[in-house]
Amino acid sequence: MRSSPPAPRTLAELRASGYQPRTLREELRENLLVHLRERRPLFKGIQGYENTVVPAVENALLCGHDMIFLGERGQAKSRMIRALTGLLDEWIPYVAGSEVRDDPETPISIQAREVVAQYGEKTEIQWLHRSDRYSEKLATPDVSIADLIGDVDPIKVAEGRHLSDEYTIHFGMLPRSHRGLFCINELPDLTEKVQVGLFNVMEERDVQIKGHNVRLPLDVLVVASANPEDYTSRGRIITPLKDRYAAQIRTHYPSERATELSIVESEVELPQVEGIHVRVPDYMSEIVGEVTFQARNSPDVCQASGVSVRMTIANYETMVANSVRRALRHREGEAVPRVSDLEALASSTTGKVELEYAGAEMSDEELLQGLLRRASHRVFEERSLGETLTSVVEAFDSGWQVEIGADLAAVDYLEGLDEIAGLREAAVALSGSDSPAGLASAIEFILEGLHLANHLNKNMREGRARYQVD
Repeated sequence: MRSSPPAPRTLAELRASGYQPRTLREELRENLLVHLRERRPLFKGIQGYENTVVPAVENALLCGHDMIFLGERGQAKSRMIRALTGLLDEWIPYVAGSEVRDDPETPISIQAREVVAQYGEKTEIQWLHRSDRYSEKLATPDVSIADLIGDVDPIKVAEGRHLSDEYTIHFGMLPRSHRGLFCINELPDLTEKVQVGLFNVMEERDVQIKGHNVRLPLDVLVVASANPEDYTSRGRIITPLKDRYAAQIRTHYPSERATELSIVESEVELPQVEGIHVRVPDYMSEIVGEVTFQARNSPDVCQASGVSVRMTIANYETMVANSVRRALRHREGEAVPRVSDLEALASSTTGKVELEYAGAEMSDEELLQGLLRRASHRVFEERSLGETLTSVVEAFDSGWQVEIGADLAAVDYLEGLDEIAGLREAAVALSGSDSPAGLASAIEFILEGLHLANHLNKNMREGRARYQVD
């Protein structure tokens, strides 16, 4: 929530308040030092970057470097760039009506210079909030020099101004970001001509528009984002522009599943249904997280495109939604996801992973089934349940069969449960409760784990799975 802007409304009042102008980089550096001294986080809600990305960003800001964030999709590049506005002063003054938000003490545009020269200390002052000091542009091949730098405004020419008049210039996004942050996403998608114009502004502060040679000492931090494969691809970025970014910040996916799931818990939006309590067992959360980790290490998945944390979030939400639908259908008061609910992840996974060329003959469904099997097996093995389930395996050896399905009510799993030695005890220990929904979920996890450990066979038919020993 923003506070009210400061009181000064004229240049005289501003000077009387003790205002001292400072450059953008001085402002960022000094405010960052306050954050560091007070041990305040630079990026709230960003996890897993504390010892890698964050120190690199802090170093770049202390040095006053323009930055480019290199990383695959879903690595919080845009979120971190936007969060940099938190290091700006809440309010800064500028000459009223200025297109480039000139500092009253150091105006750079001809318009603001003439206003200050004419009115002196009576110059009207307005205040700009830090949230308005950030501009962002998605780079596409159709982005032009006029978009970023500026062009001659035909309306002003039609009003009678001469083409050589500097007042005919309509400034683009970059000059209008003076005293702020300008971000261009997917930098390699800019045409070479526009890249040259961007470099010229960054390096020389020299804006050339239709014959106008306007020297604008722009005070702007230019930040960009790109996929590392595109950025390093020869010919996608002109060498002078690449050299101008003094800091390359390499982002990455979480290195641990626990970090991934912590991000999910902070971002996920679960369906809220009156009368239904949602409870997600740890092992089900871990399977969803492990699916993403398996995809990031799969030779069948194109790693250059990345596997975003957003896939984990979407899969988690889909899994829970499927359990909530079942609870509604059977009028159950508790919704607990099961292994059979993972089949619903096809809708939230498809499109978020790209097959590698070597896996061109593999369908999306086959890829997902492989990821689910490996993820479930990994989580089951981590819990070291195999040795505690000997009596359960022996019961199946004697002829027991169990059928499960995402459409079955929780109470259906309790029929004959006590006749399979050790299964109830193992399910209660795993679930942490003896509620029907919790036991049903634990039973499915145990049976699937025993199947993946080659103790049980599994036969699929019409959406149901039957576990048995042939």
